[in-house]
Amino acid sequence: MTLVALAELGRGLVSVDEPVLHIDDVAVLRGRGVFETLRVYDGAPFRAAAHVERLVLSAERVHLPAPPAHEFADAVAGAVAAAGERDAMVRLLWTGGREAGGAPKGFVLVSTLPAGLEELRARGLRLVTATWAAGALAGAKSTSYAENMTVQDDAIRAGADDALLVAPDGTVLEAPTANVWFREGATLLTPALSLPILAGVTRAALCELAPGLGYTVEEGSYDLQRLLASDEVFVSSSVREVMPAAAVDDRGFAPGPAARALQNALRIAAAPLP
Repeated sequence: MTLVALAELGRGLVSVDEPVLHIDDVAVLRGRGVFETLRVYDGAPFRAAAHVERLVLSAERVHLPAPPAHEFADAVAGAVAAAGERDAMVRLLWTGGREAGGAPKGFVLVSTLPAGLEELRARGLRLVTATWAAGALAGAKSTSYAENMTVQDDAIRAGADDALLVAPDGTVLEAPTANVWFREGATLLTPALSLPILAGVTRAALCELAPGLGYTVEEGSYDLQRLLASDEVFVSSSVREVMPAAAVDDRGFAPGPAARALQNALRIAAAPLP
């Protein structure tokens, strides 16, 4: 990924090579910051308002002042237009400011998409399970993300593509940066938001799209063994979209029809209006 545009709230567009964050910002020193990641399709940010709304909720969870939603929305539009990338990813960042008492800081970063997404979609993700004791900030997108990245790194070192987080009692939760789904016949099952997981914006979009494709969505608490016995497994996130799983631990899966249909429907829903 390459950073192609940067905007700072209150300043507007700045050079991507310009230093904009102080070393004593509490996001750096204490992890007191929140972020969002969204995708741009043909120049149009997908569900930007929902991502800004979730940024506000995350800020509340970590006791930061509320981000200025309208300023973020304007900054997203300006940074995406300046980037000139028709298909890209956007990060929103809201920090607590300098430790000595500075004002909160807001940034919008536009980057190119990660390489190899379509090849990975065609092959399917190899997932390995990891026991996960969720902390107090589960469900908030805070910059205290080291645990998520560590468990993902461990999965990659084990020869997989990502981790599947499972509670100590065997309850399926999520992936480090994605929501998890599995299929039983025409029913799509996904962990409920009452569990310590993130309320994914793409997850919400798939819940809306699935009935039109002939699938029923069920949200609940599910044991890992039930997922392993299912017909199909996939994950969803803003950047990866819908990614089928080729394996969970030693259990192989063929990329299934639900992931394929939902991916196509998501692309149609995300396409800008003519």
